[in-house]
Amino acid sequence: MKLAIFASGNGSNFQSIVDAVEKGTLQATVDLLVCDKPGAFVMERAAAAGVPVFSFSAKDYSGKEEYEQEILEKLKSCGVEFIALAGYMRLIGNVLLSAYEKRIVNIHPSLLPAFPGKDAIGQAVEAGVKVTGATIHYVDAGMDTGPIIAQQAVEINDGETEKDIAAKIHEVEHQLYPKTLQQIFEGSGKMFYHGSTVM
Repeated sequence: MKLAIFASGNGSNFQSIVDAVEKGTLQATVDLLVCDKPGAFVMERAAAAGVPVFSFSAKDYSGKEEYEQEILEKLKSCGVEFIALAGYMRLIGNVLLSAYEKRIVNIHPSLLPAFPGKDAIGQAVEAGVKVTGATIHYVDAGMDTGPIIAQQAVEINDGETEKDIAAKIHEVEHQLYPKTLQQIFEGSGKMFYHGSTVM
C-alpha cells in the first residue's frame, strides 16, 4: 500500500508508521509526507527516513480548495493510495475527501465521541474523567466525526499531569496506529463500509 502521512508537528506517529514499515509489520511504503507547518520537526524525521516532503503554508493560498488541489497533484504523482493523518491540524476538505473516499484515516487522543477537536487531553483532565484513550477513525467532513475503526483505553491516575497522560496515550498510539493500518490493508479491520475493505 502506497501511503501518505499528513502531520503538523513533532511527528511521533509518523515515526511509528515508518518504523513499522521498516520492521515489516506494516505492509506499506511511506511515499509522501504532507506538512502544513514548514520547519516542523516531522520534516526532519521524513528527511532521515528518506520520505519525500510537500510542505505548505495555508496563508499562501486563496483557500482550502486551492492548496488541497496542489496536495492532490502531489499525491497522484507519488501514486499514493491511502492517507493517514497523524497530528495534522486541518480539517480535510471536499477535494481530498472526494479523491480518497473511504481511504483517509485519522488518530485522535481520546475515546471518541468524547473530547473531539483540539486539546483532547486537556479536555479530559478538565472533565475529571478516569479513562481516556486513543481512537482511529475514517475521516469525513466533520471534526473527528467519522466512523470509528479502533479504540484503546488509557486510565488516568490521581496526580498525573497532562504531560504524563499524553506520554501514556502516545505509547498506545504508536502501537495501535500501525497495527490498525495493517488490519485495514488486509481487510480485517473492525469496521468497514458495506462489509468490504476500504479499497
